Amino acid sequence: MDAFSSLLDGFGTALTPMNLLWAALGVLLGTAIGVLPGIGPAMAVALLLPVTYGLEPTGAFIMFAGIYYGAMFGGSTTSILLNTPGESAAVVAAIEGNPMAKSGRGAQALAAAAGGHFVGGLIGTVLLVALAPVVAGLAVGIGAPDYFALMVLAFIAVTSVLGSSRIRGLASLLIGLTLGLVGLDGMTGQQRLTFGSLQLADGIDVVIVAVGLFAIGEALWVAAHLRRTGGDAIPVGRPWLAREDIGRTWKPWLRGPLIGFPFGAIPAGGAEIPTFLSYVTEKRLSRHKDEFGRGAIEGVAGPEAAASASAAGTLVSMLTLGLPTTAVAAVMLAAFQQYGIQPGPLLFEREPELVWGLIASLFVGMVLLLALNLPLAPVWAKLLRVPRPYLYAGILFFAATGAYAVGGEALDLVILLVIGLIGFGMRRYGLPVLPAVIGVILGPAAEQQLRRALQISDGSVTGLADTPFSVTVYAVIVLLLAWPLLRKVFLRRRHAPS
Repeated sequence: MDAFSSLLDGFGTALTPMNLLWAALGVLLGTAIGVLPGIGPAMAVALLLPVTYGLEPTGAFIMFAGIYYGAMFGGSTTSILLNTPGESAAVVAAIEGNPMAKSGRGAQALAAAAGGHFVGGLIGTVLLVALAPVVAGLAVGIGAPDYFALMVLAFIAVTSVLGSSRIRGLASLLIGLTLGLVGLDGMTGQQRLTFGSLQLADGIDVVIVAVGLFAIGEALWVAAHLRRTGGDAIPVGRPWLAREDIGRTWKPWLRGPLIGFPFGAIPAGGAEIPTFLSYVTEKRLSRHKDEFGRGAIEGVAGPEAAASASAAGTLVSMLTLGLPTTAVAAVMLAAFQQYGIQPGPLLFEREPELVWGLIASLFVGMVLLLALNLPLAPVWAKLLRVPRPYLYAGILFFAATGAYAVGGEALDLVILLVIGLIGFGMRRYGLPVLPAVIGVILGPAAEQQLRRALQISDGSVTGLADTPFSVTVYAVIVLLLAWPLLRKVFLRRRHAPS
């Protein structure tokens, strides 16, 4: 009851004309920035930090929250329409969203994504209000073996369900893990795969890998086949979801937040793992399995809802523990410190107006985001009417601009081209792109958690599975690996003559 009354007070703060203006500005800026490949919400918030020195803290954080949610939706827009993720959380949206766009259903894919963001964010924020202390308590008890088990689960899940074979999925994952090794070893300081280059000592940024594999690889692949297929514009399609589409999306919209929120709340969480797991779940549960890989709307709705809910989960750890679980949360933590405010268990007591105003503004921001982006879905989809030679020339330009903006190094453009050629080769030989991106995102973190777990257990391998949580996760992994074999045995016995 206390939380509910505090939330009502928060709405009183968030619905003032000035704070409504900051929320609308944040959502608009976030969507526009999210559409540009390589410039994600973390960079947007970081760029705006100096601008907000003169603002009062509540207005500044309301705008930051709007940027966060808006950029997540903007990233999925280019991911769906152009196969160019604006940020890592939007990678999964390209798997089904881009084939939908190519078949003339880009507006429906965007509408499913907008609905997923709204429902996921709404459920995630309600859970933030109700469960923040509980989830924060659980997060404290999760250790290195549990993190490592979760990341292995993500690796196995994504290589099992994508591509024409598990071998190709595993090969793609190994490419990503290799790219993730580039740079300095976090524990020993030794250089790995840097070829003596100081610029590579910091590693290859995830955004450059994602943009290179998706955008550059796709552009080269299209260019290689344009002479055979022609350069006609792609039809936009109807701007709204049909009754059948709604019937296929409402369950993924509700399932996504149940996966996304807990992962956002735990340290080493974020939107990447839950979006992958949501996609896997929807593929397993769908009645239209044959459409996956060719434009299944469930594969857009579920992951986008999970991504939005994970953003709300991220705020749990940041506000209650002062523990950032994503790059955006880390930048927002720096913003709190800029105002002399320390997030943690006492924040709700010391700064109730700011905290509850921020949480209430999430509800306001999601309504604004839906109101802004549903009518704009057919407008965004008209990007597909641009003839493909001009469209992909523009993609190459923005991809190169986004990659250069990440580090400001000319070498980043060379790396982008090399990774783009790798993406082209992967398409040529039927290797799915997503496991490689997962390998880059989660590989370094998985290595770090593996080392920590082994250090805690004095090098004993049994230390990797010495908690009930990790044992449960490994049991799920074994089931995932054994399921095709068990299914064959089961079907053989079922059809065997009695």
